Amino acid sequence: MPDISRFAHDSWGRLKKGPRAAMPAAGEWRSSPAATGEGGLLPFGNGRSYGDSCHNDRGTLLDARQGAEPKITAFDPVTGHLTADAGVLFSEITRHAAPHGWFLPVTPGTQFVTLGGAIANDIHGKNHHRRGTFGRWVEAIELERSDRGQLTLTPDENAGLFAATISGMGLTGLIRRATIRLMKVPSLSIVETTTRFDRLADYFDLAEAADERHEYAVAWIDSLAGGQSLGRGHLICGDHAETGDMSGEAGGRLASVPFTPPVSPLAGPFLKAFNEAYFRKAKAGTSVRTVPFAGFFYPLDRIGAWNRLYGPRGLFQHQSVVPFAGAETVVRSLIECARHHGHGSFLTVLKRFGDLKSPGLTSFPRPGYTLTLDFPHRGDRTLKLLAELDRLTIEAGGAVNPYKDARMSAATFAAGFPGWRQLEAERDPAMLSDFWRRTALRLGEAAEVGGADASHSMDPVGNSFTTAGRILLAGA
Repeated sequence: MPDISRFAHDSWGRLKKGPRAAMPAAGEWRSSPAATGEGGLLPFGNGRSYGDSCHNDRGTLLDARQGAEPKITAFDPVTGHLTADAGVLFSEITRHAAPHGWFLPVTPGTQFVTLGGAIANDIHGKNHHRRGTFGRWVEAIELERSDRGQLTLTPDENAGLFAATISGMGLTGLIRRATIRLMKVPSLSIVETTTRFDRLADYFDLAEAADERHEYAVAWIDSLAGGQSLGRGHLICGDHAETGDMSGEAGGRLASVPFTPPVSPLAGPFLKAFNEAYFRKAKAGTSVRTVPFAGFFYPLDRIGAWNRLYGPRGLFQHQSVVPFAGAETVVRSLIECARHHGHGSFLTVLKRFGDLKSPGLTSFPRPGYTLTLDFPHRGDRTLKLLAELDRLTIEAGGAVNPYKDARMSAATFAAGFPGWRQLEAERDPAMLSDFWRRTALRLGEAAEVGGADASHSMDPVGNSFTTAGRILLAGA
């Protein structure tokens, strides 16, 4: 019988505190009482999701990095095909493959995510317009389920479960290992092209052309600038240099945050001064330089435990995606909404998603623009802000990112992800998460007792939803 211990398995947002029951994913879990208990099980990677999609506080976590060391089990330096255990980190893949001229085709803003977590969340990066989501690069998944044992999933074999597992947030079973295709690159060094722009409209004038010219493109936005300067920032583009670093070594930490301050410094006058200085850091116009890959992709990885800077109540991150049509107006409204509620976002990121369709059933990226805002948790006022950001997003025909979320209503989730019903149908009966309990399971309960009206009444912050959202709920 596997040993169940209690460890402090928190998400990166640190919104929930205290130890959680966990056991090694490498062991035999299907015979554990936790697999049939009311709380259920949930695969856990490295805890870099911001919300509660990696929490199962009533049940037990299957920790992919506890116990036996995860390994890369096969790599072909000619084709770039790599097979690894689900608990292997992106940093480990990079170090293994880079000397042979291969790199991750899609990577988020941290190298400390696991392979299993990248699949379960169908992550995206700065090159969605060129490469799509991570799921497009997955060749095969070895999945273990409580009810069906070991299965091999590919786009052709167990195709429905393959689609549900990619973006399925760990709910379809335990990913044991996976085979992916890497991307051939001349070097890991990045030629970085930065264009400073003075207002939001300027970014939208530049974004499409930047995607056409560059492998990577993302914008930093000064969320505190107002008036004619609202939405000013830097458009940061990148391409792999023809020659440069091939070691795959990201370098060590520059510093670490040793404790959690009683009040977050990432607000008020400090934040305004920081944004002003950071905006001026880039020269007017366009500048080009060659930078290490770690500084381009993973700048915050150099600061240990940087999430502590958001204070003792933790961090909310809100990531939305809205369609191309009317996107500038919606993004402006989202930024103004945060200012109206007295909240400044320390790290505000804006980028353009392409039209490459993900194989995942409930993948977040879709054609349009995605805006990411983050806020220290300041109680009800923050929750009201986030609810208003949800409303603006859904009314624009968009969606809120589930694996960045810790509080969206069931109705908001349903409006952005109509494929949730199919995921529920493919869910392993032993797998549950806190996120799924407060969204999909509540939607199912609401449908049984009254459809849309019942689901709408559950919204704790009094959101109103579009007609489309109510229709989705009524069909739940």
